[in-house]
Amino acid sequence: MSDADNGPAVRFTDATLSVGGRVLWSGLDLDVQPGEFLAILGPNGTGKTTLLKALLGLQQLAGGSAQVAGQTPHRGSSQVGYVPQQKMFDADLGLRGVDLVCLGADGDRFGVPWSRKRVRAKAAELIEAVGATSYASAPIGRLSGGEQQRLRIAQALMSDPKVLLCDEPLTSLDLRHQEGVLELLDQRRRQRNTAVLMVTHEINPILPFVDRILYLAAGRFAQGTPDEVLTSERLSRLYGTPIDVLRVRGRVVVVGGGEAPEATHHCGADVVIPA
Repeated sequence: MSDADNGPAVRFTDATLSVGGRVLWSGLDLDVQPGEFLAILGPNGTGKTTLLKALLGLQQLAGGSAQVAGQTPHRGSSQVGYVPQQKMFDADLGLRGVDLVCLGADGDRFGVPWSRKRVRAKAAELIEAVGATSYASAPIGRLSGGEQQRLRIAQALMSDPKVLLCDEPLTSLDLRHQEGVLELLDQRRRQRNTAVLMVTHEINPILPFVDRILYLAAGRFAQGTPDEVLTSERLSRLYGTPIDVLRVRGRVVVVGGGEAPEATHHCGADVVIPA
């Protein structure tokens, strides 16, 4: 049995991340277990997307180490699926949804040269799983944001990854489509033991699904369950200024003072900004 089978899906050990000579955070020790759903929160500029890039082998750590599925991160790993930040395709793009999904195929999985038949069969299976069969043959640019996002998830799953990295997958989606995307990811991780790491500002929609939170802010970080991290004491200590976290009818409401506007804007919760 390999390390990938009996160890964490993702591991950071004493990790330091810097961009342009500026240290974003340091000393991060984090294990994400197979099948675990981790939300990564925090203001812009704190290294959330760059953390995902480190796991994709696109960004070197300034210190410490990272592992994905028991391996050092490297470009093109079939062990890692990636759903990038949403960007609508041009309406005139002729690429069909099914063609987009097939682009996620990995040659090592399907043989070299690839078997077109097997790739198409795998794509059809995933397209059905994400509920996109009815529109998968349409030009991708003519689909809605929610439809495109489902197809991106199918594409990311084509190599049957052990780790799925999602960068703001809920942006611009209405509540119904947000719930649909989250249900897909939750089903995947429960059925296939895939670890899911999601960068998001939308904490309330994911509360029913997420196991733990990694919160990055002000060069520091906090990690734990939502109940452990989303507290007045924890966020006030993280930001270095008073932050109130309220729970109203099952929703998280963050009340921040004027000295930490990024806290009120990027906690990923309902926000009340005092006058």
